[in-house]
Amino acid sequence: MKDKIVTKGDIDIAVEKIAQGANVQNYIFITTEAVDAEVRAYATEKYAELGGVEIAILDCLSFLRHFLHLFHRIRMDFLNRYQELVLGESDSGVNQALKEAFLALRKAAEAME
Repeated sequence: MKDKIVTKGDIDIAVEKIAQGANVQNYIFITTEAVDAEVRAYATEKYAELGGVEIAILDCLSFLRHFLHLFHRIRMDFLNRYQELVLGESDSGVNQALKEAFLALRKAAEAME
């Protein structure tokens, strides 16, 4: 997360890190500033050079949209795992009322499917 604009120099540093062996599939910059179209295009050009590693630049709102879309796609996996954790806790760790509230929310989520 950067509290400044992403530059071509930032992209070059990311390319260096990846070239030095950083084991990544995607390199994502999140910025509080607007994303310059020329810098975005420069990052896109690096895809082939990096053998399929994507460098993406997202402003904060685009990142939230991306995260919410991802969460929507995997929400049932998340709910299944969370349910295991919640129901697996003793009543002293998670009280019965909270477990029942979670199950009600889970039922509502499944109804939306």
